[in-house]
Amino acid sequence: MSQTKTVAVTASLNDSFVVEAQIGEHRLLIDQPVAARGTGQGPTPLEYYMFAMAGCIGTIGRIVAMQQKITLRGMTIWVEGDYNPAGLLGKPTDDRTGFQQIRIRAEIDADLSHEEKKAFLDQVCERCPLHDNTRLETDVLHNLA
Repeated sequence: MSQTKTVAVTASLNDSFVVEAQIGEHRLLIDQPVAARGTGQGPTPLEYYMFAMAGCIGTIGRIVAMQQKITLRGMTIWVEGDYNPAGLLGKPTDDRTGFQQIRIRAEIDADLSHEEKKAFLDQVCERCPLHDNTRLETDVLHNLA
């Protein structure tokens, strides 16, 4: 039986590039670098996206390790993606606006063989909601409030 859970965030943009959200007890800011006419008060949305992917993989890694009784001392997760900024700047391009490719690399500190670490990472990525949403098509709806 399927149980659906909703995650919701409300964010505000005021007179600059700063986008602010209060999520629980955490005040988060997204901004642009000063060189891009922002104020540099926070990471860009694309950097947050990469961080969220790494965070989700790390979190699911911890869950999988606990479930499988693996002593996971830690993980380092590198996430990088390539995109053509022309689309978001309103310039003509044959590329899509989003990332053309996202690459994930993980160093896993656990007493597992190379093959076991590979299988562990494969399982983690298969269970990661952000990995799933990025890899597969997801309906995204938008409208005016």
